Amino acid sequence: MLIIKRILLIALLGSLFSLKSSAQNFGNALRPVGRSNANGQTPDSLQKRDQNADSITIFYKWYNNNDIRKLDSSINDFFIHFPLPYTTYNLGNLGTASKSYLLTTQQKGGFDAGFHAYDGYFYTLAATPFYQTTRPFTELGYLIGAKGEQLIEIKHTQNKTQQLNFSFDYRFSNAPGNLKNQNANLNNMRITAHFQSKRKRYESYWVMLNNKAASSENGGLVKPSLLDSLSLNNPYELETRLGVSGAAFRNPFNTSIATGSTYKNNTYLWRQTYDFGQKDSIVKDTVVIHLFYPRLRLQNEIKIESNQFLFEDKAPNATSYLQYFNYVLPTSSSIKFLDNWNKFSNDFSLISYPQKNNANQFLQIGSGYSQFTGTSTNVSLGSGYDVYGFGAYKNKTKNQLWDLMASGKLYINGYHAGDYDAQFYLSRILNTKGTYLKISFLNSNRTPSTNYLGWTQFPINALKGIQKENIVDMGGELGNALNNFRFTFNYQLINNYNYFSSGFQPAVYTKPISYINSLLANKIKISKYWNWYNETTFQIVDAAAPIHIPFIISRQRVAFEGNFYKNLHLSTGLEFIYHSDFKVDNYMPLTGQFYFQNSYMLHNRPTTNAFLHFMIKRFKSYIRLENLNTLIPTNTSLGNTYNFTAQNYPGTGTWLRVGIWWNFIN
Repeated sequence: MLIIKRILLIALLGSLFSLKSSAQNFGNALRPVGRSNANGQTPDSLQKRDQNADSITIFYKWYNNNDIRKLDSSINDFFIHFPLPYTTYNLGNLGTASKSYLLTTQQKGGFDAGFHAYDGYFYTLAATPFYQTTRPFTELGYLIGAKGEQLIEIKHTQNKTQQLNFSFDYRFSNAPGNLKNQNANLNNMRITAHFQSKRKRYESYWVMLNNKAASSENGGLVKPSLLDSLSLNNPYELETRLGVSGAAFRNPFNTSIATGSTYKNNTYLWRQTYDFGQKDSIVKDTVVIHLFYPRLRLQNEIKIESNQFLFEDKAPNATSYLQYFNYVLPTSSSIKFLDNWNKFSNDFSLISYPQKNNANQFLQIGSGYSQFTGTSTNVSLGSGYDVYGFGAYKNKTKNQLWDLMASGKLYINGYHAGDYDAQFYLSRILNTKGTYLKISFLNSNRTPSTNYLGWTQFPINALKGIQKENIVDMGGELGNALNNFRFTFNYQLINNYNYFSSGFQPAVYTKPISYINSLLANKIKISKYWNWYNETTFQIVDAAAPIHIPFIISRQRVAFEGNFYKNLHLSTGLEFIYHSDFKVDNYMPLTGQFYFQNSYMLHNRPTTNAFLHFMIKRFKSYIRLENLNTLIPTNTSLGNTYNFTAQNYPGTGTWLRVGIWWNFIN
């Protein structure tokens, strides 16, 4: 109840701010975050869209990306509002440890703690938007699912003045789970602010991210075969490998974790820029609009990060830990593994704009310093520093057809000396119908994560010797947004691949690994109201490599869609999600790591979901009956009644989700 009261209070305060600012006279429409376009015109940040979306359009840009984007308000795809994409699986419940079906690698040098099982649920700097709007915008969302599952989202942004914008995002979820000792909850908060002086010389960006994932760890079922003898969709009586024995009790308001993992991340960023250049102004409707064309920019960025990784069992069973995980309990009556890592970085750079009227062409060069420190309960895990240099070059032609971007970062001195990451991107608009081509090249060289090297209190055996992981990544994309067509091809060459060979043992595969990934996504118009959406990914990796991934990952949607009764937009149909058989990684609760195994083959039937999505003006609703495939019992080579996500971890049975999202403009 306390959480609900806090959420209601936040929503009330956001509404009060919105009412106050709506009475202000903003004058001319605000230009996008960054600089004025070449002709001094500024697009309206609220404009009409197509009938398949609501009437609200907000301009924003991502952190470290100046491309102006529009808020996606369509209803076709439910996963816009769900924390994990369909290409990622968890351990059978929202908020539990997750991993992508696609091969994902760390392609950045420098410090990394090595705990990533809950990264998919967190707000990140890379996906932090900076908005620009002429009127306050608020979005409230609530999703309720079977077994007491609930998710709450709040989004608010407004310009207090023409110079100052702030935004607030909050997400809370609590899922008691389908099994015993499976409850998980998420708390995510993001606050941003962007200020620009009236003369447009000075800008300041501020970001605060707070993430927390708390998940019970049950270790999977003791006897998964007993699922077939249960009544429909009722597996609570089954014993799990971790947690209190006996019948399970499900409490939708319980957020405490007795046996499980708690990961926390806090990030604070402050970026300041000051420009030298040419001033200008135009008069429009008796209003003076100040323009500024930067030629040289001074930029400083300070970032503070803190991460906590915790596994705790307050009443461990020594027999279970030895039998199922080959782990001998310490003499104490409880288990607690705790890593705290703090990192501070400060960098300074110069940015040159060669052309007065082209802010999309610039050259950046800079250097920085970072320091990291790790502690546990009255124990130092280690510390170090890094000195690095970085640079970037971007050039988008005046005709907007070609766009080139190159950037890199090299660690010159310190613990991670020799680490680097470099990127090159080239895109081209091919015709007037919106067909585009993108080409990318990335290369990274990185030191293994600190938990691989023994800088941890978790029971992880340290690697002997340090071998940097090197990844070459080349890819291309051909697509057309108007036709909903996209084809991608990606190739990776990996040297010294870092992985876990068991739940406690990191390892390095010293032979080169080749990996190929290709995606085809398109929309097929069947009739006036019927559409078929196809998303299919193919992946191939060297057979001898310690990597198991499905060859095919596919999502197929057949939907009846259209506009009815003037204000009603409807999308309803069936969704099928499938991956081919593969030897899925095991999961070790004590270390929070997915690890390679070579014996258990995962056989699943296509996940079948029925959905009804509709929108009336600014109100959106999602009604979904998921995992309909579990209504047809089977226990054959085609799969079990319950689809499994990992060995001993079944997915949910038939699952009902109902969600509403409501936009407000003041």
